[in-house]
Amino acid sequence: MAEVARRSGVSPMTVSYCYNQPDRVAPETLRRVRAVAAELGYRGPDPTARSLRRRRTGTIGVVLGEHLAYAFEDPQARSFLTGVAEVCRERGTGLNLIPTTGEDTDVERVTSASVDGYILWTTADSDPVLPVVTGLGKPVAVHGGPAADGARVVTIDNRASARELAAHVFAGAARPAVLSFPFGRERTARMATGPDPDGVEFPVTRDRLRGILDHCRDAGLDTRALPVAVVARNDRTEAAAQADALLDTGADAVVAMSDQLAFAVLDAARRRGLRVPADVALAGWDDGPEAEREGLTTITQSLHDQGRACALIALGADAPENGTWRLTVRASTRKGS
Repeated sequence: MAEVARRSGVSPMTVSYCYNQPDRVAPETLRRVRAVAAELGYRGPDPTARSLRRRRTGTIGVVLGEHLAYAFEDPQARSFLTGVAEVCRERGTGLNLIPTTGEDTDVERVTSASVDGYILWTTADSDPVLPVVTGLGKPVAVHGGPAADGARVVTIDNRASARELAAHVFAGAARPAVLSFPFGRERTARMATGPDPDGVEFPVTRDRLRGILDHCRDAGLDTRALPVAVVARNDRTEAAAQADALLDTGADAVVAMSDQLAFAVLDAARRRGLRVPADVALAGWDDGPEAEREGLTTITQSLHDQGRACALIALGADAPENGTWRLTVRASTRKGS
């Protein structure tokens, strides 16, 4: 910059204005400075240094506890990130996707990101990134939980929605069952019977399981005998084996913790020639476009709106934390249930 200023016959401050506030510079001076800069190969002030001086980067970070492709493959992740991106566009803010994998390098990767605030995609109580991020003095939004000092949680009432959904799906069922999100950060797929929700690390999974068990106790069902198939990931294809395992138990009603998991059960039922809902009633969460096409009973919520709320919080703005939800009944559950 100093050499550009010397050759142009102006001060370094004027050179800075030519790039950052060109309206403050006379047109002839602006042309002369830009021509000299081009001759010298100077491309303007270092944006990193400028952001350090201002203590703002103009970017928010989304910490995604999944492989990066999940952000583009999962319909609800896409909807959530679309909401985030809309706010970024409206506010002139950039977006940095930061995947975490459970490795020792996660914390360093997250904290080294040049961002003004963070959004954490649904994570576990034991995630080491959470206490570090909330101690940086930057705005933090956590989608789905867990709660932490220095962060605001954006979610729906997962326990209440699960209780209402189970009451509808399990009505008249002889062998109810659950297809669940992962229980812990190790993401182990397994079968469980009557698991204790207190041992579940992910708040969304824990609260949905609690709500289902609330209904079972209300209905006089033996919660200790409830089959729960746990998946490694919220993925229709990967959940196929666990969906088959549930149907092997003779399940005639399944609450799945997402539409994608419900579709895995639907696929398994069709392979076996089972009728939905006559042989097996089925429901999920989220209510994306495919849920309506498949006639799936589900909990309707807007991940898009929750993404917008998280983005506003990460920018230090006000936003609602409690998302709305409702039970949407379609053809995948029995009439009168």
